[in-house]
Amino acid sequence: MTNNRFPEQHGPPSEMEKIKEESDYLRGSLVESFEERLSAGIPDEQTKLLKFHGSYMQDDRDVRNERKQQKLEPNYQFMIRVRLAGGVATPEQWLTMDDLANTHGNGTLKLTTRQTFQLHGILKWNMKKTIQAMDASLMDTIAACGDVNRNVMCNANPYQSDIHAEVYEWSKQISDHLLPKTRAYHEIWLDEEKVLDSREEETEPVYGPLYLPRKFKIGVAVPPSNDVDIFSQDLGFIAILEDGILQGFNIAVGGGMGMTHGDTNTYPQLSRVVGFCKPEQTLDVAEKILTIQRDYGNRSERKNARFKYTVDRKGLDWIKDELNARLGWEIEEERPYTFDHNGDRYGWIKGDDKWHLTLFIQNGRVKDTDDYPLMTGLREIAKVHKGDFRLTPNQNLIISNVAEEDKNQIDELVSQYGLTDGKHNSALRRNSMACVAFPTCGLAMAEAERYLPTLIDKVENILDEAGLRDEEIVIRMSGCPNGCSRPALGEIGFIGKAPGKYNMYLGAGFRGDRLNKLYRENIGEEEILQELTPILQNYAKDRTENEHFGDYVIRAGYVNAVHSGVEFHS
Repeated sequence: MTNNRFPEQHGPPSEMEKIKEESDYLRGSLVESFEERLSAGIPDEQTKLLKFHGSYMQDDRDVRNERKQQKLEPNYQFMIRVRLAGGVATPEQWLTMDDLANTHGNGTLKLTTRQTFQLHGILKWNMKKTIQAMDASLMDTIAACGDVNRNVMCNANPYQSDIHAEVYEWSKQISDHLLPKTRAYHEIWLDEEKVLDSREEETEPVYGPLYLPRKFKIGVAVPPSNDVDIFSQDLGFIAILEDGILQGFNIAVGGGMGMTHGDTNTYPQLSRVVGFCKPEQTLDVAEKILTIQRDYGNRSERKNARFKYTVDRKGLDWIKDELNARLGWEIEEERPYTFDHNGDRYGWIKGDDKWHLTLFIQNGRVKDTDDYPLMTGLREIAKVHKGDFRLTPNQNLIISNVAEEDKNQIDELVSQYGLTDGKHNSALRRNSMACVAFPTCGLAMAEAERYLPTLIDKVENILDEAGLRDEEIVIRMSGCPNGCSRPALGEIGFIGKAPGKYNMYLGAGFRGDRLNKLYRENIGEEEILQELTPILQNYAKDRTENEHFGDYVIRAGYVNAVHSGVEFHS
């Protein structure tokens, strides 16, 4: 049944649609903009096209006011995001990213919530050489941002390594299949000569000239692990195994985390399973679902342009019927599956005759400090590691596929540089996640990455007093309601409202299958701790056996359960 709450068009196409239409398949005037030397930035219209090439223009907000008073332009710099399906990188690629971070970036690497690398602090005149260095290591940034399919996520848990290679291969094929076909990226950044054949006009066979109404996110999960937060994805593939053999995938549609404060027509949403497909049908299904969003997504109002609103407006039955019609065959009924967690498993784990070491990387920031040479230690490991690196959906890192005879060498380097699997940390910290926020994200309303560790320090005191230090609780913080750290799936979630102020949410499902609910609005640290203290103390006293915190706060009446985004604000 069609829901008219979100009509397909509220009016004329948005300004972004015009920019895409006039861009000559994402070329725009990016070449000229990056050759211009008078400013460290580029025109606003071109920044919108730059996203399709995997980069955002940012400025250092810590010095924004100071520079304004000095009548200087903002301290413009660029963030570059790699397309890295499933988060798998070679040691050589790790070393390339490490080198670029220290030569052209701000000396740090960011492991993102979508299993890829971000470099921050790249200056305009270093952009091209940075992207070319990535290309030399067989990495690119195409479609890492923009109104296209973004980086495809994939299960990373090492205890499931026996199936990882197969599902990873499907995630990589999906990523490649849905890549924009324009040669703009190669011409602008890699100096590919533009070939113009008057007999053949350039086309985008899947996306069309206007690409998608908004970004599109895909993930591949392997039960019982929901480490990719499959229900947060526009399109999710849930692997169905029988006797360890991949039978195919359940298809989940219409998830997404972003919203806008004060606009109840925007909300985070969980995807819903509509059926099942065989492995060899996966690419066809992914393409056809993407084209449904291409054709029916809202191109007038970008706040309501994500696929979740298309699904909610048209209804699941309509989506399934339209998918079957476009496929020319019918997807099967969904198959049974069970998730039991959405976190990482730390330390050494043996699987499929190889060892895998999961290290805790707080909020995904790889850098050296006076007392923790994390970046140097990982660099030295990359110099000798013969396997690969896996970036996890929870911003941690797996030193993966270590042979038995090489394990001691990795262990020695881990010990030498004091690298940690985080097991000494509280379970809350091990299950924490934050987006970048200040100083580089232009959308941030409050701190996240730089503040969450400090807040956890103080919450840990409450946990210790209550005897909950080892209790697994998912906590997430985002500096704005766009939800990059998937805060609506935190048993304790914080979304920034203003500097030092957050909306606090409670009650998400530990397995990533239920949204949280607003508990307190626009509160600071003192109020956060005042509110959490009695709730955590009561949880310690009153919980039932194996009851997760998110389930307890609902049972105890602190918040109502939210199983659909349309209930998020009610």
